[in-house]
Amino acid sequence: MPRLRPRTLAAAVAMPLLFLASPAWAKAACGSSGYAYAGLGASDRAYGVATHLQTIGTPEVLSGHVAGWVGVGGPGSGPHGTNEWIQVGFSAFPGTSLSSLYYEVARPNGVPQYHEIESGLPAGTARKVAVLELAGRRGWWRVFVDDRAVGDAVYLPGSHGAWRPLATTETWGAGSFVCNRFSYRFGSVAVATRPGGGWQSLTRHYTFENHGYRIKRLTAATFLAGIL
Repeated sequence: MPRLRPRTLAAAVAMPLLFLASPAWAKAACGSSGYAYAGLGASDRAYGVATHLQTIGTPEVLSGHVAGWVGVGGPGSGPHGTNEWIQVGFSAFPGTSLSSLYYEVARPNGVPQYHEIESGLPAGTARKVAVLELAGRRGWWRVFVDDRAVGDAVYLPGSHGAWRPLATTETWGAGSFVCNRFSYRFGSVAVATRPGGGWQSLTRHYTFENHGYRIKRLTAATFLAGIL
């Protein structure tokens, strides 16, 4: 799966051990020193994915980061097994109870690039987020927030008609076994049936849950994910 790259080395530093050892966290039924996910994956290839994404509750990040995002591509998904993806969503890091809105792009043989769109966002913040292949521009993708284009169009070779979208939460422990606490709501997840649009509700999909992180289905294409 695509993996959010830490903004800085400081974002990956674990919190003090005294805090990690508190009884509340010791009882938590989740935790990972690496990456863990909970979300939905489309069963069919598509040309984009969109959702009404909301932060639920206050994220508590002990080490690494957490995120909720939609996107396409992933590790090994590019030409000759290279890493290639594009995603957009909310992220949170240690030392703050606030979230950021971001997008990230990984190009073949390059370092993933994290772009912050907004910061200092409180719990309950909601945005409509999407990634979409552009009509008439084979392999060119764009990020959209509240139906407005964000950033530049990005060329991702070999991506046309090749990828199955994801709508997922993500947590990374940065090498420390921790239970990062977070929850996101994904509303009315939709996929694009052609470059430029043709949006339809996500109906054919599979679910995944790692290391104690869970999803709760509300409707066919709306769900909660994280610590539930």
